[in-house]
Amino acid sequence: MGSQAEGLRKLMNGKRIVVAPGVFSPAVAKLAQEVGFSALYFSGAGFSNLLALPDLGITTLTEVAQAARQITSQVEVPLVVDADTGFGEALNVARAVEELRTAGAAAVHIEDQVLPKRCGHLEGKELVDADEMVKKIISAKEAAGGELLIIARTDARTVEGLDSAIERATLYSKAGADMVFPEALESRDEFVEFRRKFDLPLMANMTEFGKTPYMTVKEFDEMGYNMVIFPVTAFRAMMKAVQSTLTRLMKDGTQRGMLDSLMTRKEFYDLIGYYKYEKADRKALSAARRLRKR
Repeated sequence: MGSQAEGLRKLMNGKRIVVAPGVFSPAVAKLAQEVGFSALYFSGAGFSNLLALPDLGITTLTEVAQAARQITSQVEVPLVVDADTGFGEALNVARAVEELRTAGAAAVHIEDQVLPKRCGHLEGKELVDADEMVKKIISAKEAAGGELLIIARTDARTVEGLDSAIERATLYSKAGADMVFPEALESRDEFVEFRRKFDLPLMANMTEFGKTPYMTVKEFDEMGYNMVIFPVTAFRAMMKAVQSTLTRLMKDGTQRGMLDSLMTRKEFYDLIGYYKYEKADRKALSAARRLRKR
C-alpha cells in the first residue's frame, strides 16, 4: 500500500481518533499541519465555494486533481479527498481514483447520490441504485491498486431513513470499501447504532448548520469512530474574517486599527519557508559566479 494510504490506515488503527480539518489551498493546508493536525480533508464544498460555485458536483476531475496535487506537494500528512459522485459512472470513477492517487491523495470518498448532487445536509437529494454504487466501489478499489483507501459515503439517512443507510453501507463494505461514511445522521444514538453494526472504520462529518447535532471529537472517539472531519469550518471562518476586514477597510480607509488581527509578513514567510527559497537562490547564484571565474 502507498505510503500516504498506509500512514492514514495506521493513524486510524491507533488509540486516538483522527481529526481532519477541511483545507482548500496549500497555504491553509500548511497552516493546519503546523497547528498539529495529523490528517487533512479536501472538501468538495470548500473547494467549489472557493471558486464561487455551489456544491452541486460541477467542479471537474481536472480541477480537483490539480488542487489536491498542489496541497500534497506542500504537506507531509495524509490528505483525504472528497470526490463527490466520482465524476460520472464506474469507468469515470476508476479514472478519478487513478488521477487522485497520482496526485498524492491517501484516500478518496465517493457518494451514492445522483447528479446534480446536494450538500449532504440539504433536502432534495436523490440516490443512485445501490447496485450502481457497488459497481463504482468495485471499480474504485481495482483502480486504487492498494495504494489509496476507498471511502464509501451514503446519503440514504436523509432520503430513505437510518435502516436503509445501514443496509446500503453493508453492501458497500462487502464491495470492498475501506471505510464507511454515513452522512447527515441526526443524533448520537444514530451514530452509536451505525458503529454497532460495523467492524470496519467509520468516518463522521461534524459540519456546521446541518442535520447533525454539535458533538465533540471526544464524543466521536468514545462512540468508536475512526475519523471525524470538519469540512468547511476554516472556509467559513475565513470568509467571515475577510468580510469583516473589507467592511472595516471600506469604512475606515486604513488597516492601521486592525493590524493585530492580521498575520504578519514574517509569520506567513515562516509558514511557507520563504527564506529557504532565498537561500537556494543565493547558493545557485554563487555557484554560477564561480563557474564564470574558471
